[in-house]
Amino acid sequence: MRTAAAVLVAVVLAMIVAVPSGHAAGCATSTQVYQDAPSWAQKLLDPSRIWLLTKGTGQTVAVVGAGVDGANPQFGAGQVLASNDLVPRPGGVADCDGRGTFAAGIIGAQPDDQTTFVGLAPGVRLLPLRYTAGAGDTNAGDPGRLAAAITQAVHAGAGTILVDVPTTVDSPALDDAVSAALAAGSVIVSPAVGAQAGAVSYPTALPGVLGVGASDENGAAVQTESGDYIDIAAPGADLVSTSAGGFGHAWPIKDPAAAAAYVAGTVALLRAYRPTATPAQIVNRLTLTASRAAGGGRDSRLGWGIVDAYAAVASQLPLTTPGPDAAPATASVPNLAPAAAPAQPPLNALVGGLALGGVGLAALAGLITVTIRRGRARGWKVSS
Repeated sequence: MRTAAAVLVAVVLAMIVAVPSGHAAGCATSTQVYQDAPSWAQKLLDPSRIWLLTKGTGQTVAVVGAGVDGANPQFGAGQVLASNDLVPRPGGVADCDGRGTFAAGIIGAQPDDQTTFVGLAPGVRLLPLRYTAGAGDTNAGDPGRLAAAITQAVHAGAGTILVDVPTTVDSPALDDAVSAALAAGSVIVSPAVGAQAGAVSYPTALPGVLGVGASDENGAAVQTESGDYIDIAAPGADLVSTSAGGFGHAWPIKDPAAAAAYVAGTVALLRAYRPTATPAQIVNRLTLTASRAAGGGRDSRLGWGIVDAYAAVASQLPLTTPGPDAAPATASVPNLAPAAAPAQPPLNALVGGLALGGVGLAALAGLITVTIRRGRARGWKVSS
Protein backbone atom coordinates (compact mmCIF):
# COMPACT_ATOMS: atom_id res chain seq x y z
CA MET A 1 0.00 0.00 0.00
CA ARG A 2 1.11 3.53 -0.59
CA THR A 3 2.00 5.72 2.35
CA ALA A 4 0.13 8.98 2.80
CA ALA A 5 3.21 10.86 1.66
CA ALA A 6 3.51 8.76 -1.49
CA VAL A 7 -0.13 9.37 -2.33
CA LEU A 8 0.35 13.12 -1.87
CA VAL A 9 3.38 13.11 -4.17
CA ALA A 10 1.41 11.17 -6.80
CA VAL A 11 -1.50 13.61 -6.63
CA VAL A 12 0.79 16.65 -6.95
CA LEU A 13 2.59 15.11 -9.90
CA ALA A 14 -0.72 14.23 -11.50
CA MET A 15 -1.88 17.84 -11.20
CA ILE A 16 1.31 19.01 -12.87
CA VAL A 17 1.22 16.62 -15.82
CA ALA A 18 -2.48 15.86 -16.27
CA VAL A 19 -3.02 18.43 -19.03
CA PRO A 20 0.30 19.11 -20.74
CA SER A 21 0.77 22.27 -22.75
CA GLY A 22 -0.28 21.90 -26.37
CA HIS A 23 -1.91 18.49 -25.91
CA ALA A 24 -5.01 18.13 -28.05
CA ALA A 25 -8.42 17.70 -26.47
CA GLY A 26 -9.65 14.13 -26.59
CA CYS A 27 -6.16 12.63 -26.74
CA ALA A 28 -4.63 10.35 -24.13
CA THR A 29 -3.03 12.23 -21.23
CA SER A 30 -0.98 11.30 -18.22
CA THR A 31 -3.00 11.12 -15.00
CA GLN A 32 -0.63 10.05 -12.25
CA VAL A 33 2.67 8.33 -11.56
CA TYR A 34 2.59 4.63 -10.71
CA GLN A 35 4.13 4.02 -7.27
CA ASP A 36 2.61 0.73 -6.13
CA ALA A 37 4.52 -2.55 -6.06
CA PRO A 38 5.73 -3.76 -9.44
CA SER A 39 2.95 -5.33 -11.49
CA TRP A 40 2.63 -9.09 -11.89
CA ALA A 41 3.95 -8.81 -15.44
CA GLN A 42 7.06 -6.94 -14.33
CA LYS A 43 7.67 -9.47 -11.56
CA LEU A 44 7.25 -12.29 -14.04
CA LEU A 45 9.68 -10.89 -16.64
CA ASP A 46 12.05 -9.56 -13.93
CA PRO A 47 14.04 -7.06 -16.05
CA SER A 48 16.75 -6.34 -13.46
CA ARG A 49 17.83 -9.98 -13.57
CA ILE A 50 18.33 -9.82 -17.32
CA TRP A 51 20.25 -6.52 -17.10
CA LEU A 52 23.16 -8.42 -15.57
CA LEU A 53 23.61 -9.78 -19.10
CA THR A 54 22.19 -7.13 -21.42
CA LYS A 55 19.91 -4.09 -21.60
CA GLY A 56 19.46 -4.29 -25.36
CA THR A 57 22.01 -1.59 -26.07
CA GLY A 58 22.67 -1.07 -29.78
CA GLN A 59 19.31 -2.43 -30.90
CA THR A 60 16.58 -0.46 -32.67
CA VAL A 61 12.97 -1.49 -32.15
CA ALA A 62 10.40 -0.05 -34.53
CA VAL A 63 6.94 0.56 -33.07
CA VAL A 64 4.50 0.51 -35.97
CA GLY A 65 1.09 1.89 -35.09
CA ALA A 66 -0.34 5.23 -34.00
CA GLY A 67 2.82 6.96 -32.78
CA VAL A 68 4.91 7.30 -29.62
CA ASP A 69 5.16 10.30 -27.28
CA GLY A 70 8.91 10.54 -26.83
CA ALA A 71 8.48 13.45 -24.40
CA ASN A 72 7.67 11.13 -21.49
CA PRO A 73 10.71 11.53 -19.19
CA GLN A 74 11.05 7.78 -18.76
CA PHE A 75 12.52 7.70 -22.23
CA GLY A 76 16.18 8.69 -22.29
CA ALA A 77 17.58 11.60 -24.27
CA GLY A 78 17.59 10.59 -27.92
CA GLN A 79 16.15 7.16 -27.16
CA VAL A 80 12.97 7.79 -29.17
CA LEU A 81 14.02 8.53 -32.73
CA ALA A 82 12.26 10.97 -35.03
CA SER A 83 8.93 9.57 -36.19
CA ASN A 84 8.19 8.95 -39.83
CA ASP A 85 4.47 9.64 -40.18
CA LEU A 86 2.38 8.10 -42.97
CA VAL A 87 -0.76 9.79 -41.61
CA PRO A 88 -1.24 13.25 -40.04
CA ARG A 89 -0.95 13.73 -36.29
CA PRO A 90 -4.35 14.59 -34.74
CA GLY A 91 -3.91 18.05 -33.27
CA GLY A 92 -0.21 17.79 -33.91
CA VAL A 93 0.12 15.25 -31.08
CA ALA A 94 2.72 12.49 -31.45
CA ASP A 95 0.50 9.82 -29.88
CA CYS A 96 -3.13 10.83 -29.43
CA ASP A 97 -4.19 7.20 -29.12
CA GLY A 98 -1.76 6.34 -26.28
CA ARG A 99 -1.17 2.71 -27.21
CA GLY A 100 2.16 3.33 -28.89
CA THR A 101 3.63 5.09 -25.86
CA PHE A 102 2.31 2.29 -23.66
CA ALA A 103 4.02 -0.34 -25.84
CA ALA A 104 7.23 1.66 -26.11
CA GLY A 105 7.38 1.95 -22.31
CA ILE A 106 7.04 -1.81 -21.88
CA ILE A 107 9.97 -2.22 -24.24
CA GLY A 108 12.37 0.51 -23.20
CA ALA A 109 11.30 2.83 -20.36
CA GLN A 110 14.22 3.92 -18.17
CA PRO A 111 14.36 3.38 -14.39
CA ASP A 112 13.11 6.40 -12.46
CA ASP A 113 13.14 7.05 -8.70
CA GLN A 114 9.52 8.24 -8.77
CA THR A 115 8.06 4.98 -10.04
CA THR A 116 8.46 1.22 -9.71
CA PHE A 117 7.66 0.75 -13.40
CA VAL A 118 10.51 0.12 -15.82
CA GLY A 119 10.87 -1.22 -19.34
CA LEU A 120 12.29 -4.59 -20.27
CA ALA A 121 15.18 -3.36 -22.44
CA PRO A 122 16.07 0.25 -21.50
CA GLY A 123 19.17 0.21 -23.71
CA VAL A 124 17.25 0.06 -27.00
CA ARG A 125 16.41 2.85 -29.40
CA LEU A 126 12.73 3.24 -30.29
CA LEU A 127 11.58 4.16 -33.79
CA PRO A 128 7.92 5.28 -34.04
CA LEU A 129 6.24 4.72 -37.41
CA ARG A 130 2.70 6.09 -37.64
CA TYR A 131 0.50 4.43 -40.23
CA THR A 132 -2.85 4.96 -38.48
CA ALA A 133 -4.41 7.74 -36.43
CA GLY A 134 -5.37 5.24 -33.74
CA ALA A 135 -8.62 5.21 -31.78
CA GLY A 136 -10.25 7.90 -33.90
CA ASP A 137 -9.38 6.20 -37.17
CA THR A 138 -12.43 4.59 -38.75
CA ASN A 139 -10.15 2.59 -41.05
CA ALA A 140 -9.37 -0.87 -39.68
CA GLY A 141 -5.79 -0.31 -40.78
CA ASP A 142 -4.66 0.26 -44.32
CA PRO A 143 -2.47 -2.74 -45.27
CA GLY A 144 -0.74 -0.66 -47.93
CA ARG A 145 0.34 1.97 -45.40
CA LEU A 146 1.31 -0.78 -42.95
CA ALA A 147 3.46 -2.36 -45.65
CA ALA A 148 5.16 1.00 -46.28
CA ALA A 149 5.84 1.41 -42.54
CA ILE A 150 7.42 -2.05 -42.29
CA THR A 151 9.62 -1.27 -45.30
CA GLN A 152 10.70 2.02 -43.73
CA ALA A 153 11.56 0.21 -40.49
CA VAL A 154 13.87 -2.13 -42.39
CA HIS A 155 15.55 0.76 -44.20
CA ALA A 156 16.09 2.48 -40.84
CA GLY A 157 17.95 -0.56 -39.52
CA ALA A 158 15.34 -1.89 -37.09
CA GLY A 159 16.27 -5.45 -36.18
CA THR A 160 12.98 -5.83 -34.33
CA ILE A 161 9.71 -4.57 -35.79
CA LEU A 162 6.71 -4.46 -33.45
CA VAL A 163 3.38 -4.05 -35.23
CA ASP A 164 1.56 -2.48 -32.31
CA VAL A 165 -1.66 -1.93 -34.29
CA PRO A 166 -2.26 -4.85 -36.66
CA THR A 167 -4.85 -4.79 -39.41
CA THR A 168 -7.72 -7.13 -40.20
CA VAL A 169 -7.01 -6.97 -43.94
CA ASP A 170 -4.22 -8.69 -45.84
CA SER A 171 -2.84 -7.53 -49.18
CA PRO A 172 -0.11 -8.50 -51.66
CA ALA A 173 1.80 -5.36 -50.69
CA LEU A 174 1.78 -6.37 -47.02
CA ASP A 175 2.83 -9.92 -47.88
CA ASP A 176 5.74 -8.62 -49.95
CA ALA A 177 6.86 -6.15 -47.28
CA VAL A 178 6.87 -8.87 -44.62
CA SER A 179 8.81 -11.26 -46.85
CA ALA A 180 11.37 -8.58 -47.65
CA ALA A 181 11.79 -7.64 -43.98
CA LEU A 182 12.37 -11.25 -42.98
CA ALA A 183 14.86 -11.69 -45.81
CA ALA A 184 16.69 -8.58 -44.58
CA GLY A 185 17.09 -10.16 -41.14
CA SER A 186 14.41 -8.32 -39.14
CA VAL A 187 12.17 -10.10 -36.65
CA ILE A 188 8.54 -9.01 -37.01
CA VAL A 189 6.46 -9.31 -33.84
CA SER A 190 2.69 -8.92 -34.19
CA PRO A 191 -0.18 -9.56 -31.76
CA ALA A 192 -3.40 -11.51 -32.19
CA VAL A 193 -6.00 -8.99 -31.06
CA GLY A 194 -9.27 -10.37 -32.44
CA ALA A 195 -12.13 -10.19 -29.95
CA GLN A 196 -14.53 -12.29 -32.03
CA ALA A 197 -14.36 -15.92 -33.09
CA GLY A 198 -12.83 -16.29 -36.54
CA ALA A 199 -11.03 -12.95 -36.43
CA VAL A 200 -7.59 -12.84 -38.02
CA SER A 201 -4.90 -10.21 -37.43
CA TYR A 202 -2.27 -9.25 -40.03
CA PRO A 203 0.65 -9.50 -40.34
CA THR A 204 0.29 -11.79 -37.31
CA ALA A 205 -1.04 -14.65 -39.43
CA LEU A 206 1.58 -14.39 -42.18
CA PRO A 207 4.38 -16.98 -42.46
CA GLY A 208 7.57 -16.04 -40.64
CA VAL A 209 5.94 -13.45 -38.35
CA LEU A 210 6.25 -14.05 -34.60
CA GLY A 211 2.57 -14.19 -33.64
CA VAL A 212 1.77 -13.29 -30.02
CA GLY A 213 -1.21 -14.18 -27.84
CA ALA A 214 -2.03 -12.54 -24.51
CA SER A 215 -2.47 -14.00 -21.03
CA ASP A 216 -3.84 -12.74 -17.74
CA GLU A 217 -2.20 -13.43 -14.38
CA ASN A 218 -4.01 -16.76 -14.07
CA GLY A 219 -2.72 -18.01 -17.39
CA ALA A 220 -6.01 -17.58 -19.28
CA ALA A 221 -6.00 -16.17 -22.81
CA VAL A 222 -7.08 -12.53 -23.05
CA GLN A 223 -7.95 -12.45 -26.75
CA THR A 224 -10.51 -14.59 -28.59
CA GLU A 225 -8.46 -14.94 -31.76
CA SER A 226 -6.80 -18.31 -32.18
CA GLY A 227 -4.78 -20.13 -34.79
CA ASP A 228 -1.67 -22.14 -35.56
CA TYR A 229 0.12 -18.86 -36.37
CA ILE A 230 0.20 -17.86 -32.68
CA ASP A 231 3.68 -18.87 -31.54
CA ILE A 232 4.00 -17.52 -28.01
CA ALA A 233 2.16 -15.43 -25.40
CA ALA A 234 2.93 -12.67 -22.91
CA PRO A 235 1.10 -10.63 -20.25
CA GLY A 236 -1.88 -8.76 -21.69
CA ALA A 237 -4.04 -7.79 -18.69
CA ASP A 238 -3.64 -5.66 -15.54
CA LEU A 239 -0.62 -3.96 -17.08
CA VAL A 240 1.26 -0.76 -16.27
CA SER A 241 3.30 1.39 -18.65
CA THR A 242 4.13 4.91 -19.73
CA SER A 243 1.33 7.26 -20.71
CA ALA A 244 1.24 9.75 -23.55
CA GLY A 245 0.94 13.38 -22.62
CA GLY A 246 3.48 13.78 -19.81
CA PHE A 247 5.37 11.94 -17.08
CA GLY A 248 2.88 9.41 -15.88
CA HIS A 249 1.43 5.99 -16.39
CA ALA A 250 -1.71 4.16 -17.41
CA TRP A 251 -2.98 1.16 -15.42
CA PRO A 252 -4.50 -1.34 -15.05
CA ILE A 253 -4.66 -1.86 -18.80
CA LYS A 254 -6.08 -4.91 -20.59
CA ASP A 255 -4.81 -4.95 -24.16
CA PRO A 256 -3.79 -8.05 -26.13
CA ALA A 257 -1.57 -5.86 -28.32
CA ALA A 258 0.57 -4.93 -25.31
CA ALA A 259 1.65 -8.56 -24.96
CA ALA A 260 3.59 -8.24 -28.21
CA ALA A 261 5.63 -5.41 -26.68
CA TYR A 262 7.01 -7.80 -24.05
CA VAL A 263 8.00 -10.22 -26.78
CA ALA A 264 9.56 -7.46 -28.90
CA GLY A 265 11.61 -6.33 -25.90
CA THR A 266 12.80 -9.89 -25.38
CA VAL A 267 13.78 -10.19 -29.05
CA ALA A 268 15.86 -7.01 -28.73
CA LEU A 269 17.60 -8.35 -25.63
CA LEU A 270 18.38 -11.58 -27.46
CA ARG A 271 19.74 -9.76 -30.50
CA ALA A 272 22.02 -7.66 -28.29
CA TYR A 273 23.33 -10.58 -26.22
CA ARG A 274 23.58 -13.13 -29.05
CA PRO A 275 24.38 -11.03 -32.13
CA THR A 276 25.13 -14.06 -34.32
CA ALA A 277 21.63 -15.52 -33.89
CA THR A 278 19.47 -15.47 -37.01
CA PRO A 279 15.80 -14.45 -36.84
CA ALA A 280 14.77 -18.11 -37.21
CA GLN A 281 17.06 -19.08 -34.34
CA ILE A 282 15.66 -16.28 -32.18
CA VAL A 283 12.08 -17.41 -32.81
CA ASN A 284 13.07 -21.00 -32.12
CA ARG A 285 14.77 -20.03 -28.86
CA LEU A 286 11.78 -18.01 -27.67
CA THR A 287 9.30 -20.81 -28.28
CA LEU A 288 11.60 -23.46 -26.84
CA THR A 289 12.18 -21.58 -23.56
CA ALA A 290 8.58 -20.40 -23.10
CA SER A 291 6.81 -21.44 -19.89
CA ARG A 292 4.44 -24.19 -20.90
CA ALA A 293 1.24 -25.43 -19.34
CA ALA A 294 1.08 -28.91 -17.84
CA GLY A 295 1.60 -31.45 -20.61
CA GLY A 296 3.84 -29.14 -22.64
CA GLY A 297 1.55 -28.94 -25.66
CA ARG A 298 0.74 -26.03 -27.90
CA ASP A 299 -2.33 -23.89 -27.26
CA SER A 300 -4.28 -22.31 -30.12
CA ARG A 301 -4.47 -18.93 -28.32
CA LEU A 302 -1.25 -18.95 -26.28
CA GLY A 303 1.09 -20.78 -28.65
CA TRP A 304 3.93 -22.66 -26.96
CA GLY A 305 3.48 -20.76 -23.69
CA ILE A 306 4.37 -17.55 -21.86
CA VAL A 307 7.59 -15.82 -22.87
CA ASP A 308 10.47 -16.29 -20.41
CA ALA A 309 12.86 -13.45 -21.20
CA TYR A 310 15.63 -14.52 -18.84
CA ALA A 311 15.64 -18.12 -20.02
CA ALA A 312 15.60 -17.04 -23.66
CA VAL A 313 18.66 -14.84 -23.16
CA ALA A 314 20.67 -16.85 -20.64
CA SER A 315 20.07 -20.51 -21.50
CA GLN A 316 22.92 -22.42 -23.13
CA LEU A 317 20.80 -23.97 -25.87
CA PRO A 318 22.71 -24.33 -29.14
CA LEU A 319 21.97 -21.87 -31.93
CA THR A 320 20.95 -24.44 -34.51
CA THR A 321 18.34 -24.41 -37.25
CA PRO A 322 16.93 -27.65 -38.74
CA GLY A 323 17.54 -28.27 -42.42
CA PRO A 324 14.82 -27.65 -45.01
CA ASP A 325 14.21 -31.38 -45.53
CA ALA A 326 13.17 -32.12 -41.95
CA ALA A 327 9.93 -34.08 -41.66
CA PRO A 328 6.83 -32.33 -40.29
CA ALA A 329 6.33 -32.79 -36.57
CA THR A 330 3.35 -34.65 -35.17
CA ALA A 331 4.21 -34.67 -31.47
CA SER A 332 4.04 -31.93 -28.86
CA VAL A 333 7.19 -30.30 -27.53
CA PRO A 334 7.83 -31.88 -24.10
CA ASN A 335 8.23 -30.06 -20.81
CA LEU A 336 11.89 -29.73 -19.86
CA ALA A 337 13.65 -29.29 -16.53
CA PRO A 338 14.84 -25.78 -15.54
CA ALA A 339 18.46 -24.90 -16.15
CA ALA A 340 18.55 -22.51 -13.18
CA ALA A 341 16.29 -21.69 -10.27
CA PRO A 342 14.00 -18.70 -10.88
CA ALA A 343 14.55 -15.51 -8.97
CA GLN A 344 11.18 -15.89 -7.23
CA PRO A 345 8.38 -18.48 -6.91
CA PRO A 346 6.15 -18.95 -9.96
CA LEU A 347 2.95 -16.91 -10.07
CA ASN A 348 0.80 -19.80 -11.26
CA ALA A 349 0.98 -23.14 -12.99
CA LEU A 350 1.17 -21.72 -16.50
CA VAL A 351 3.58 -18.84 -16.14
CA GLY A 352 5.80 -20.52 -13.55
CA GLY A 353 7.36 -23.38 -15.53
CA LEU A 354 10.73 -22.81 -17.18
CA ALA A 355 11.03 -24.91 -20.30
CA LEU A 356 14.69 -25.81 -20.46
CA GLY A 357 16.55 -29.12 -20.47
CA GLY A 358 19.51 -31.16 -21.62
CA VAL A 359 21.19 -30.28 -24.88
CA GLY A 360 19.93 -33.38 -26.65
CA LEU A 361 16.29 -32.84 -25.68
CA ALA A 362 16.57 -29.11 -26.38
CA ALA A 363 17.86 -29.78 -29.87
CA LEU A 364 14.95 -32.16 -30.50
CA ALA A 365 12.43 -29.62 -29.22
CA GLY A 366 14.04 -26.91 -31.33
CA LEU A 367 13.80 -29.15 -34.38
CA ILE A 368 10.10 -29.72 -33.74
CA THR A 369 9.34 -26.03 -33.17
CA VAL A 370 11.09 -24.68 -36.25
CA THR A 371 9.82 -27.55 -38.38
CA ILE A 372 6.27 -26.57 -37.50
CA ARG A 373 6.98 -22.99 -38.62
CA ARG A 374 8.53 -24.21 -41.89
CA GLY A 375 5.64 -26.54 -42.44
CA ARG A 376 3.13 -23.78 -41.85
CA ALA A 377 4.88 -21.63 -44.46
CA ARG A 378 4.53 -24.56 -46.90
CA GLY A 379 0.86 -25.00 -46.22
CA TRP A 380 0.90 -27.82 -43.63
CA LYS A 381 -1.81 -27.68 -41.00
CA VAL A 382 -0.94 -28.50 -37.38
CA SER A 383 -3.85 -29.11 -35.05
CA SER A 384 -3.80 -27.36 -31.73
